[in-house]
Amino acid sequence: MDKVSTYAKYIETLLHKHADFKPIGDWKEYENQVIIDKNLRHFQLMRVGWKGADRTHHCVLHLDLRADGKIWVQEDWTERGLANELMELGVPKSDIVLAFYAPFRREDTGFAQA
Repeated sequence: MDKVSTYAKYIETLLHKHADFKPIGDWKEYENQVIIDKNLRHFQLMRVGWKGADRTHHCVLHLDLRADGKIWVQEDWTERGLANELMELGVPKSDIVLAFYAPFRREDTGFAQA
């Protein structure tokens, strides 16, 4: 299996793992939705629903997998950080772009810049 296919499987597995998580409290009327576009290699975990009268439509995770094998983490509201979980699966820092940081700040992260 090539690198892009392997990384796609890793991302999909991690998204489903995080989708199983339910926060503590009054968030009874919401669901986690895993959204995957396999053709364009876009991956999202959305939280949608209600807490009383308050609507939530929140992107928890958003990743893009580029043709060059770089994983662009566009959004990450997880506690541990999905980049750390990807590295535990064997993805090197050089293949992970923390895209939620401005390009001039990425050089300080130790991850890929682009």
